[in-house]
Amino acid sequence: MKSSYETIEETIDYIYGSAEVIGLYMAKIMDLPDEALYYAKYLGRSMQYINFIRDIAEDLKLGLIYMPSKEMEKIGIIRLDYDYIKKIPEKFTEFIHKQLEYYCKWQHIAEKGFRYIPKRYLKPVKTASEMYNWTAEQIYNNPFIVYQTKVKPQISQIISTTMLNIIDPISNKRIGKLLSIYKKPITDYCYY
Repeated sequence: MKSSYETIEETIDYIYGSAEVIGLYMAKIMDLPDEALYYAKYLGRSMQYINFIRDIAEDLKLGLIYMPSKEMEKIGIIRLDYDYIKKIPEKFTEFIHKQLEYYCKWQHIAEKGFRYIPKRYLKPVKTASEMYNWTAEQIYNNPFIVYQTKVKPQISQIISTTMLNIIDPISNKRIGKLLSIYKKPITDYCYY
């Protein structure tokens, strides 16, 4: 494991070993068809990447930077420490929004694979996916939140989302309704 990554491709290589393989293992455990493996990798990738975005400040304290330096340079950012970032809020916001576009693209691909997941397994997978979307939305609305707190849904929100998925695990319309409570759904910000 490296302590920093230069390109998005390097970060994706790391994500393969840290998260995409988890998606592949889970697909095998759930006995999903081979066609589902492509989507399972993307679900692991998207979830790991939103964790990287969410944990920028925490990872910096550990000497880790998962955000690709080339992505930062494109926007004119040379480092991610808060003392520097607070002086360039527009650039940081642009950077985070661009990183969330990656998340959205990968999440969108992953969700296409939900059709392969049996209903009994789809409930927890979809609930987790919706909570990651909620996390992404919170960060989109306030990129500096990554320096203030660890963005995580409340237990009551997880329970209510789980209940909705138990009642109707197939519906894709509900996520837009659920996330609209918190302003605009993250998918409205994504460019597919």
